[in-house]
Order: sequence, then C-alpha cells, then structure tokens
Amino acid sequence: MKDKDLIRVTIIEDDHVLRETYAALIDSEPGFIVVSSYNSYEQSAAEIGADDPDVILLDIELPGLSGIEAVTHLKQLTPRSQIVMLTVHQFEEGVLKALSNGAIGYLTKDISIEKMLSSIRTVVSGGVPLSDNIARMVIQTFHKNPNSPLSERQTEILKLMSQGKGRGEIANELNIDGETVKSHVKNIYLKLEVGSKVEAIQKAKALKLL
Repeated sequence: MKDKDLIRVTIIEDDHVLRETYAALIDSEPGFIVVSSYNSYEQSAAEIGADDPDVILLDIELPGLSGIEAVTHLKQLTPRSQIVMLTVHQFEEGVLKALSNGAIGYLTKDISIEKMLSSIRTVVSGGVPLSDNIARMVIQTFHKNPNSPLSERQTEILKLMSQGKGRGEIANELNIDGETVKSHVKNIYLKLEVGSKVEAIQKAKALKLL
C-alpha cells in the first residue's frame, strides 16, 4: 500500500509508555501510519503542520496547554486534521468544551486497540467516534432541564456524588481541594432546598438536572 493511501496519525500524549504503545500498535496495523508523536501541544506546534496527519489523537490532560485548549490551536495549524480526544475521566464540562472547540470524537483510554482503530477509520470516513459512555453523556445533556439552578461544576459534583463517590474522591478527580467541594455541596443543598445527599440526588433526577 502506498503511503498516500495510508491513514496518517499523530499522537499527542504525555505518558511516554502509553504514547509509544499506541504508536507501535497503530503503526503495525495495515492501512495506518503514525507520522509523529509528541508529549505536549507545545512540542507539536512547530512540526504538526508538516506532519499533515489525517487524525490527531489528543490527550485531554497535557502539561502546559491542556488538550481542551489545544484543540483550537491545532485546528489553525492543520485545518484538515480531525482531532479525537483521549481521556481517563469523562467530565461533562470537558467533553462538551472539547467538542465545541472543534474535536470530532472523544474516547476513553480503556478502549481496546481494535476499537481505537475502528474509531480512527470512522473519523476518516466522516463519522463521529464516541465511547459508549461519552455518547450517553452527550445525549443526556440534551435531555437535561435547561433551567437548572445548578452551575456546570455543581452538576458535575452532584453527578459524581450520585455515583457513590465521596468528597475526597471528587476533589481528586476534578483537581480541586476538599474545601471547594464542600462549598459546592453546601450550595447544591441550598439551591435544591434539601438537607442531604440522598435528597439532593432524588430531587435532581426528578427535575432532570442529572
């Protein structure tokens, strides 16, 4: 197969082992070629235009400029490239922001290499690859009450609470301190006029806030 017939892939991922693993697996698959890999947006900026990838696999949590912020810059540097986000955590705010910035797909890192390759093919053929849980999240967003009294962050925290996560776990996942979580929870209770986590979750579901 001629190089021009191969799907050209660039990987931007700060985890060296993961980056090299993705590159080796994708490169070994017929029909694909990894033209470049970088550990940050900043490292990629000078070269990615010349790399001319069909698809960019972009980690959402990069050092320096985050993946979410990098989407807009990458679209300017290489307009024809399609960007697929890679993430460990599927935070609603981050998912929607990346998609609105120009990303065409969103995959969680626990997917199989077969699913990743299939997703890359989907992008090239004009489709929109989303992990099942990401797709469900996006759909649920359209089902939510648009007049929610809760902020996006408060909704995110309440959703994690509904998954059984404690304040410490929520703080770690959202990269905020425990006191900030505590303050948000207090405001959630005030806005929903409830006095407990169970009541907050039940009322939020009844009002289609989750």
